[in-house]
Amino acid sequence: MAYQFDGRIRFSEVGPDRKLTLVSLVDYFQDCSTFHSEACGNGIDCLNAHGCVWMILFWQIDILRLPLLGEHVYTKTWPYGFQAFYGFRNFAMVDDNGNYLAKANSVWALIGQSNGRPVRVLQEVIDGYELEPRLEMEYLPRKIRLPGEGRKMEPFRVGRQHLDTNHHVNNGQYIYMAEEFLPENFATGRLCVEYRQQARLHDMIVPYVYRGGDAAATENHSATGGIGERTADASCGAAERTVGVSYDAAERMADAPCGKAERTADVSCGTAAETAGASCGTLTVSLCNEAGAPYAIVKYEKA
Repeated sequence: MAYQFDGRIRFSEVGPDRKLTLVSLVDYFQDCSTFHSEACGNGIDCLNAHGCVWMILFWQIDILRLPLLGEHVYTKTWPYGFQAFYGFRNFAMVDDNGNYLAKANSVWALIGQSNGRPVRVLQEVIDGYELEPRLEMEYLPRKIRLPGEGRKMEPFRVGRQHLDTNHHVNNGQYIYMAEEFLPENFATGRLCVEYRQQARLHDMIVPYVYRGGDAAATENHSATGGIGERTADASCGAAERTVGVSYDAAERMADAPCGKAERTADVSCGTAAETAGASCGTLTVSLCNEAGAPYAIVKYEKA
């Protein structure tokens, strides 16, 4: 059964255009999944008791219309599958008339708190949720390919304001970081984020920006958890706001904890004119560590 909470767009959640910001939209979705998990008995205390945490690996958010200041909205979420240590969850935001404002797909991994390794989802956790059919939307593969050479931008350090309850950079913060490189008046129609490793306090983030190109996924391992193809793929998206996890569990079983994607902002919208006017239809930002390994890759597609 889908979980829903009602809200009204606050002044603190909008940008200069009085529309809900992308980061605030992600906050609504994350809060909704947290409320859902708490209501199901699978919240933070439950996860702590089992010594694990939900980390996000991938966001795909399709934006139909960003709500305005003061507008009433309804945010919904539900899991649609589980597989091994993966959870799959949909989100939606609708207006007073039931019209979709945004749709989202997300992939999560259950990670051990002590060793940062994937943990198979317990049946009792799965039983706490009621699976629903996948939301009708286009489902993209989870891996994002970087198009060509990126432009290295000014590095910066992770501050306390970037951290969440897991003591690493919150997944929404990577999006906030990457937005710095969007051209002015760039209206985002789709946002995809692949999280690879977690950034922590005082880590240095080196952004690279890529303009245009086909930053498509590199594998058909769609994070969709396709009920038909991957009936076990679930969206146990209990997910605390551990955002920013791109722990590629399947391929990196030995790798460190879920990765909170820094702003490896690979910049691409090169010229000053484009940066001011925005002709590029796609912009990808890779937020990396000093060795060049991405914490997170954020891809924006123009509406």
